[in-house]
Amino acid sequence: MRELLGGKGANVAEMARLGIPVPPGFVITTETCRDFNTLGQRFPADLQLQVDKALAALEAQSGRKLGDAEDPLLVSVRSGAAISMPGMMDTVLNLGLNDRAVAGLARKSGDVRFAWDAYRRFIQMFGDVVLGIDHALFEEALAEARAERGVAEDTGLTPVDLTRLVDRYKLIVRQATGAEFPQEPEVQLMKAIRAVFMSWESQRARTYRRIEGITGLAGTAVTIQAMVFGNRAGESGTGVVFSRNPVTGERELYGEFLANAQGEDVVAGIRTPEPVAVLKERMPGLYDELTALSDKLEAHYRDMQDIEFTIEQGKLFLLQTRGGKRSARAAVRIATDLVAEGVLTREEALLRVDAMSLDQLLHPTIAPDAKRTVLARGLPASPGAAAGAVVFCADAAEAAAARGDKVILVRRETSPEDVHGMHAAQGVLTATGGMTSHAAVVARGMGKCCVTGAGTLIINEAAETITAPDGTVVKAGDLITLDGGTGEVMLGAVETVLPELGEDVRQLLAWADAVREMKVRANADTPEDAARARDFGAEGIGLCRTEHMFFAPERIRAMREMILAEDEAGRIAALDRLLPYQRADFAGILKEMAGLPVTIRLLDPPLHEFLPQGEGAIAELAGDLKVPVERLKDRLHALHEANPMMGHRGCRLMITYPEIARMQARAITEAASQLAAEGVETAVEVMVPLVGLEGEFNALADVVRDEAAKVEAETGHTLAIKVGTMIELPRACLRAGEIAASAEFFSFGTNDLTQFTFGFSRDDAGKFVPAYRERGLLAHDPFASLDTDGVGDLVAIGVARGRAKRAGLKTGICGEHGGDPASIAFCHGAGLDYVSCSPYRVPVARLAAAQASLKAPRTVLAAAAE
Repeated sequence: MRELLGGKGANVAEMARLGIPVPPGFVITTETCRDFNTLGQRFPADLQLQVDKALAALEAQSGRKLGDAEDPLLVSVRSGAAISMPGMMDTVLNLGLNDRAVAGLARKSGDVRFAWDAYRRFIQMFGDVVLGIDHALFEEALAEARAERGVAEDTGLTPVDLTRLVDRYKLIVRQATGAEFPQEPEVQLMKAIRAVFMSWESQRARTYRRIEGITGLAGTAVTIQAMVFGNRAGESGTGVVFSRNPVTGERELYGEFLANAQGEDVVAGIRTPEPVAVLKERMPGLYDELTALSDKLEAHYRDMQDIEFTIEQGKLFLLQTRGGKRSARAAVRIATDLVAEGVLTREEALLRVDAMSLDQLLHPTIAPDAKRTVLARGLPASPGAAAGAVVFCADAAEAAAARGDKVILVRRETSPEDVHGMHAAQGVLTATGGMTSHAAVVARGMGKCCVTGAGTLIINEAAETITAPDGTVVKAGDLITLDGGTGEVMLGAVETVLPELGEDVRQLLAWADAVREMKVRANADTPEDAARARDFGAEGIGLCRTEHMFFAPERIRAMREMILAEDEAGRIAALDRLLPYQRADFAGILKEMAGLPVTIRLLDPPLHEFLPQGEGAIAELAGDLKVPVERLKDRLHALHEANPMMGHRGCRLMITYPEIARMQARAITEAASQLAAEGVETAVEVMVPLVGLEGEFNALADVVRDEAAKVEAETGHTLAIKVGTMIELPRACLRAGEIAASAEFFSFGTNDLTQFTFGFSRDDAGKFVPAYRERGLLAHDPFASLDTDGVGDLVAIGVARGRAKRAGLKTGICGEHGGDPASIAFCHGAGLDYVSCSPYRVPVARLAAAQASLKAPRTVLAAAAE
């Protein structure tokens, strides 16, 4: 019932059904949140009556009454959507305290300090969450109280100190709101419920949902439970544990404990806790009970669990359980281990791992022999290594990322308001907080490197400095490096290396390969890229961009001579000098792929991209080529286009200058013939770009086939070279049947197809697409994840009409969408034969293609189509 009760409410109810000790309570549903927002942030008419009825039942069950002067019931008011959004929405603890109830709590508990500590916590949280008062004002008052007492921790404050602190907090409320802190518990409760509902539409929550792609939820539920107190004397404390290690996936109880504290102290990273193993020494019976309950929950949910717990005077309570956020490495190990343990099937394991998260496994790590200047060590909260310039606020991180700069977000502790900066940064560093703090949990979910609890660093956010124990001062803009595997914080940019896929990852991908119906190829332009793609499991090359081969110093000169030639003879002479380079490039790539298909795209970009633009560079080139500067400028002027992406490029360029296509066709065929002589098998596919007319394709296909026939006659090697086209214009999709009469394969270039379908310039869309997403006009950036409605319809039309003319026409995509799981799922449904992506996305695509097959096998799709 998580869609109705939220994940928190549903799981607490489930734990109660399992006989696990949880505080009693009730849940206000996600539908109520939806109605609240539909009504313009007003409560439904009957909500007050229902809350009163549920509260009365809770009071009867607990034997205490909210706000009672003798034995008060205190409650927590907690958010919880159907999908976990850690820290993104609001919670209020210790609700129900007032000036009368605090005295009753002190008498009933026999612990005056505990009662006043709970009251100051309540005012601080209620003031921040419900009344909208800057939490820094409360933190400053708390810091002053500690300074006056001469203690470093809140636990050092006496009952008298806390009584005075409550008075300071009330003054802050009065000054900020013009009213006294509310004393009526029923008013407190309804205001807190309102605040939780409103946090669903907070900036941080909306940003998190956008980043994580969370859509279609009604809102947040509100779980109201009787409070249990980890901040009491004796055997009391709070913590968070995972049933398995969320960083490595190892099967062990993993987490943290904080004595004499409440859960917010751990989750918010306000204090740095101790490893949960300390419980084994201090409270061995409770540790064993916690371990047994953790195992029970994991067995019940058949997944690693993230569990919040509180110990109140020697009694254990579980406050929450949920599927734990984990690193990609841990996700894979946990999934494969659960298969080995007989808990999951292979198919279930494949669906348990977020395909996009595999991208994290290729994050860099610190090179073993790299020189490093270690400033401090914190906790290795999220793996990988990251280097960047230091920034001290989330907005600065986001602004820097928009400029293309790499930054490390440094905070004393992060808060949910920092989520956009965490997403933009390469890594996150905090001075406080543990492995289960907000920073750690969110960073792991995002795949960001994170080091928390680096308490020896003095982080001065106002002055924008970090002071290391040895006195080194790091300022905003200085470079640092984080090692999320060891917790080290290093000065400068330290050398990194890319990791290898582990055995458990290869095992998972082998299972994926056994069930997926689409092939996965890679986009690769060099033999090195091809080798890397094969290592990651690519089954061919779906796009080899030949233009990338012309920019080496010894080649660009010949290319420029070709562009500047006065006639065909001059162009051919320059192309003859380029041919050996092209032939060697193609031979290297084909040899690496050893018989797997390699799709080579003929020259695509406009010619001006190969010429310099600045005055100095133009003069230098003119001198190098021994041509007048004015002549070079005239040629540049002639090549200028108002809209080059829609101009003289691709097939249009080679119809004008067919000698370019002829040279490339000869280089490709000679390379394949050379390898055939060496006994190396090849499978060559030549792709004509930017075709919109049947005649365009036929003209260039004739050139390619004619030149290939000549090379075959010269060498005596018969080569089965296929000629197809890149479908990247809407007209090509609509007239695909005509083109397929001659084209032997289609590869959808969805980058350009998206550009031409929307009319969005790929180079300029970044100026307005974020605003469109913020306003809900676009669910995602269409250049990152395929627009399945518009662009997707064109792809489907192209596939259907092409295959109607040529049965069994091979189709794939080779744009950036080939590495996006949502786009891959669409391609599977559209009946494409393969996707092609960057080498580093091949593991992502292999798993995503398998998940698409498991969720909707092609047989089901075929039946639906009929």
